[in-house]
Amino acid sequence: MLAELNRDEYGFLKQRSQWTKSVAEAMALDDGLVLSVAHWEIIHFMQAYYDEYNHQPNARLFGQAIKKSLGASKGSSIYLYKLFPDGPLKYANKYAGLPIPPSCI
Repeated sequence: MLAELNRDEYGFLKQRSQWTKSVAEAMALDDGLVLSVAHWEIIHFMQAYYDEYNHQPNARLFGQAIKKSLGASKGSSIYLYKLFPDGPLKYANKYAGLPIPPSCI
């Protein structure tokens, strides 16, 4: 499945239209991560944020935006790094089918 996708050198989709839940799950598995309900909450948040503002929050605003929308505990760095140990902003965007955030290049 992943070989058929149009992805950049970091593994991010070049075309959001290729995104599906199955694609996100396959990308996460390829990275050694199994997506849980908690992951999906952050992934769907990122998609909604991007749809509303046409860009991702920067690293500093990422947790603040989640806190405002989903509650303080879910916007904490500790919580987000437990979900996405290799980088919450980068991998939440990757699995949401969004471009790599400029701060993560």
